[in-house]
Amino acid sequence: MSLMHSMSVPVFAKTLGNLAAILDKAGAYAEARKIDPAVLLTARLYPDMFALTKQIQLACDFAKGSVARLAGQEPPKYDDNETTIAELRTRIARTIDFIQAVTAAQFDGAEAREVVLKIRDQTFTYKGLPYLAHVALPNFFFHATTAYDILRHNGVELGKRDFIGTV
Repeated sequence: MSLMHSMSVPVFAKTLGNLAAILDKAGAYAEARKIDPAVLLTARLYPDMFALTKQIQLACDFAKGSVARLAGQEPPKYDDNETTIAELRTRIARTIDFIQAVTAAQFDGAEAREVVLKIRDQTFTYKGLPYLAHVALPNFFFHATTAYDILRHNGVELGKRDFIGTV
């Protein structure tokens, strides 16, 4: 098995699955307290940060984009049009399905594969291993953690086990 595959696909899939379960708790929390779920979906930790919905979208984007790039593929594009918990769960499920369909064999040579990112007006070039370790995973976990933090800050009863899951 490819180390790059095992350090990306299962890691992304597990955390995305945990995010889906966290969204279920958020939905139950909103329903029990008669809160419009949109209040949670548009919540932010700070005015200049992205809202919960965008944090989930970005976590999915980093997972699918990283796996695709490391496997030498073009990342699939998703419209950022989710407005409900159910739609975000569908995006997460679609992302998990995509990344789990990428085989370990497709990661052959991924450590040294050139990954080129165009961000706004800049281009960044990385080798696969530093890209995964220093760009993809930290960004993915930043957005996944921020999504968790937004919900926790808004009263959803979550703990570390919800984020990490079971081993």
